[in-house]
Parts: sequence; structure tokens; C-alpha cells
Amino acid sequence: MFASILIVSCLVIVLGTLLFWVQRYKRCPSDKILVIYGKTGGARSSLCIHGGACFVWPVLQSYQWLDLSPIPIDLGVKEFSPNEKDRVKILSKLIAGISTKTGIMENAAERLLGLKVDSIRDLTLEITEGCMRSAVKELGAEAIQSDPDSLVDRLGERLDSVLKEIGLKVINLDVKKIEVNRSETSSFDRDIPEETPILPSSTDEPLPEEEPTDISEDKPPSSHQLS
Repeated sequence: MFASILIVSCLVIVLGTLLFWVQRYKRCPSDKILVIYGKTGGARSSLCIHGGACFVWPVLQSYQWLDLSPIPIDLGVKEFSPNEKDRVKILSKLIAGISTKTGIMENAAERLLGLKVDSIRDLTLEITEGCMRSAVKELGAEAIQSDPDSLVDRLGERLDSVLKEIGLKVINLDVKKIEVNRSETSSFDRDIPEETPILPSSTDEPLPEEEPTDISEDKPPSSHQLS
């Protein structure tokens, strides 16, 4: 009887220990990134794994997941001013997501781990507005009006450069409309200098009064006599 109890206890201990170690072996699905942090033995504070598996040591290490699902962001209509007079309106949509490139997904592990999707969306929206403002100011209203695609290209490049610093990438940037409102100076204001005096019109000046002349004084009397 005692031997049976001892055997069962040993089996429970062995199976429990084996199950514990098996549970520490984590397989990463294709739509997620496994982030292992703690004692990783590298220069970074975390180890990112995508599409593989890794053993997570108990006590020394812990883990979390990063979701790779696309994050749609409706930017709506944003208005920016490259100068004091001109206005540029941009109607666009953005789809962003966490990058799986080595060196970039580690940035996501450091800056986005533990954040909810709404928080990541708000952060991406703030960064996008800043990139739009910077791109509009660099190009100017005249260049954007003559070549709207230059603004789209500049915005895509700047977004890709800034978002990868927090571990994100641009999946799709859809700029539906670009409207440029420029304030034109009237020709009247340009042609007349400020220091040039404006003379009154001749129709506004009163005509000088002429004194009546006596015809008898201007012409001598005729000496012709009627017969």
C-alpha cells in the first residue's frame, strides 16, 4: 500500500514538472510577436521572436505578445498652413501595423509593449499629424498645388522614417484629396507703390470761373453803313 502511494506521488511530481517545463516552451504564431524580457543575455532588454519558438526560463524570464493586426486610422480632413496666408487641406486614411523587421520590432517591444490598440492608434495619429505639418511646410503651397503627388511621396517617406522608431510601419496611406487655398494679391495693390501720391481726378476739380467779357470792348465798331 505504501509503495503504491509512493509510486503515484512520484508520477504526479514527474508529470507536473514535465508539464511545467513544456508550458514554458512558447511557439509564436504568424500574427504575433513573442517578446521575452528579463535576463536575455543580449544588449537589448528584450528578445523578439516571430514565426518560431523559444523556451522561456522560469523566474529569470517572462514574456508578452505583440499583435500584428493592422490598425486602421481615419485621419479625416486636416488643415495646415505653410505660411501666414495659404492653407492646405488633406483628406486621407492610414493603415499602420507593427513591423516584423529585425531592429524595428525591438523598438515596438520597448515602446508599445503593454499598450492597448486605442493608445497605439492615438500615438500614430499624433505622429502622422506632425509629419503632415512638416511636409506641407517644407514643400510650400505653390509646389503642392502644381504637383500634389510630391506631397504624398514626401509624407510617405517621412511617416516610414518616424514610425519605425517606435516599431511601426506604413501598410497603406490613402490620400483622397488635397486642397490648396492661396491668397492672391490684387493687381491694384501691386501696381501702386505706397509712397506714390495719388492725384485727384480732373473731374473732381472745380473748373475756374471765367469773368464775362464785353463784346463791345473786344471788337471795334463796324464802319460800314447801310445805304
